[in-house]
Amino acid sequence: MRIGELAARTGVPARMLRYYEQQGLITPHRLSNGYRDYDEYLVDRVQKIRGLVDAGIPTRIVADILPCLHQSRTIVVHDAEPGLRQLLVSERDRMTEKIAFLTQNRDAITAYIDAIDASHGHTRERLAS
Repeated sequence: MRIGELAARTGVPARMLRYYEQQGLITPHRLSNGYRDYDEYLVDRVQKIRGLVDAGIPTRIVADILPCLHQSRTIVVHDAEPGLRQLLVSERDRMTEKIAFLTQNRDAITAYIDAIDASHGHTRERLAS
């Protein structure tokens, strides 16, 4: 896919995609005409990069974290920046709070749907079939 399509599908501007490429976070193929050609898997990768960058994690650290998102591996850290651990702990804790909040909201919506179904004499099993 071309850069414009990747930008549209991820919500990340083309200029930022070029920056991610400069930082070695993504690697498109080059067509004979010089245009970038992005593989499908990069949609997910760009979204993960964007989430980490939006959390305040520098792109040089994102490059180290990305492999951890796709597979388990031994993580080796050399010369971590001062304050990086606290940044990561804070971000992890923020994510945990957000997940708990989203889970609570999802459960409330499910209960409301169940109440609607019950008021109409439906059961979840009948609706699923």
